[in-house]
Amino acid sequence: MNITIRQATIDDANIIAHAVAMAIGEESVLDYCGNNYIDVLTEIAQYEDSQYSYLNALVAEVDGKSAGAIVGYDGALLEHLRKRTFSIIRKYNPDVVVCENETGAGEFYMDSLGILPEYRGLGIGRKLMIALREKAFNEGHDCVGLMVDFLNPNAERLYLSIDFERVEKRIFFGHDMWHLQSKR
Repeated sequence: MNITIRQATIDDANIIAHAVAMAIGEESVLDYCGNNYIDVLTEIAQYEDSQYSYLNALVAEVDGKSAGAIVGYDGALLEHLRKRTFSIIRKYNPDVVVCENETGAGEFYMDSLGILPEYRGLGIGRKLMIALREKAFNEGHDCVGLMVDFLNPNAERLYLSIDFERVEKRIFFGHDMWHLQSKR
């Protein structure tokens, strides 16, 4: 089995959409994007200036087949990236409310990570996270952050095992979350 990590292209918008949907969770993504959420998220991923843009994503392949993706960006750009993201979402859900900010300036933010079910347990999530963190550090960022739900201790164990540390508790999407960071 050959696992490769590469920069996403516009043709990867669908796997990015699936990864974002997995990360956000079906209940929340339905509230924001409606029943056709994969189509909405795919459209968002095709734009260069959106939160879930292919430009902000890495894709994992197993033997040449897309297995998952991770999305991350400079936290200072969140407000700018959300403008495009929510302009698309509002075409399908005009009443959607923008959620609170999960990141900001001074942090490269790992927004969403998702691995297709048939490829879980192969270490792909770990490889994607390490690759995106290294990309962020190589681009000059000193701090990489993410949030993990209190109810997802397995994910938190993964993050802690690759040098992330708890920095604070936050409430996001109505859930208790840990804000974790890894510093250069």
